[in-house]
Amino acid sequence: MTFSTKEPQFLPSQQEQIEIEEVMVELETLKRQSERLDLINKLHERMAGVLSLAGMIEAYSVWLMPLVSHELIGYSNSVRQKMHLFCSSHGPRRRKTIAFAEQLINSDVQSEGTCIHQSGHYGYKWIFETKDDSGILLILKKGEELRSGEIDLVNHSLEILADSLQRGLAYEDLFERASNDPLTGLSNRRVFDERITGMIAAARRYCRPLTMILMDLDRFKDINDNLGHQAGDEVLVSVADVLKHAVRSTDLLVRMGGDEFVLVLENTDLRNSKILAERLCAAVDGMNVWADENTKLGISLGLAELKEDETLKQWLERTDDVLYNAKAEGRSRVSIK
Repeated sequence: MTFSTKEPQFLPSQQEQIEIEEVMVELETLKRQSERLDLINKLHERMAGVLSLAGMIEAYSVWLMPLVSHELIGYSNSVRQKMHLFCSSHGPRRRKTIAFAEQLINSDVQSEGTCIHQSGHYGYKWIFETKDDSGILLILKKGEELRSGEIDLVNHSLEILADSLQRGLAYEDLFERASNDPLTGLSNRRVFDERITGMIAAARRYCRPLTMILMDLDRFKDINDNLGHQAGDEVLVSVADVLKHAVRSTDLLVRMGGDEFVLVLENTDLRNSKILAERLCAAVDGMNVWADENTKLGISLGLAELKEDETLKQWLERTDDVLYNAKAEGRSRVSIK
């Protein structure tokens, strides 16, 4: 007689099979939750080291990019009059993408994650509120809509982003009080020193033009001498308002001191900068401010585009030389190099 040495095989009952499947489903759910928690923790870590709103939007975009491909991340807060757009595209495509983003920000769409389609781009807009404020996050993606899992990921990340942005708003409030010129409200020399290195690095990294405009008021001393320093201060405030309303929010406009101003134009070459400079020159002339019947306020502007191997010191000196040429050639004019 032969005896089998194999262990008897016991098949699970139907009830046991159901319980096993339920356990597997629960394990898979826990695995996904763990992966999501790991991603959120990485977002926490990335946002913790950033102070400025612009830096937070860029950090969020960098975190999100491997998970949700996109061309632009934007944040807008109408109460605080803050808007920051981080766009990865270039040239005409960049301008078109930003224009669509601004249109989406200003639209009446109120529902979470609503999709708007335009020329191959899909725009998504989230409106989130905190205890003291509210804001808008938008995402633009080219070629295809966001999948439900991607939308779910954004929804999970909004609380962290909103808390970080509140911290960024508080920081920028303090920074602005320390960094704004008290008379005109423009940024001061400290802001120029802190931002210009990063602007130069970004321009070189993405091969984008960067142009500096140095500006100096003409006959301003005569205004002070003939009309008094109170009138001079009022003129400076008016000139600052003219300049402020003519430039983009992404440009760096600074009162360097006295009647000297500097404007740094991102992603703008010399030709397009000259168009803006001539408009600024005409706007100051159009203020029609006179020290006396023969002496009218004007502004001279010197323009220089950053060269590939140029240091900041060399760029400033070269631009200052161009401004000197504008003064020497008769004032109230634009000079380029």
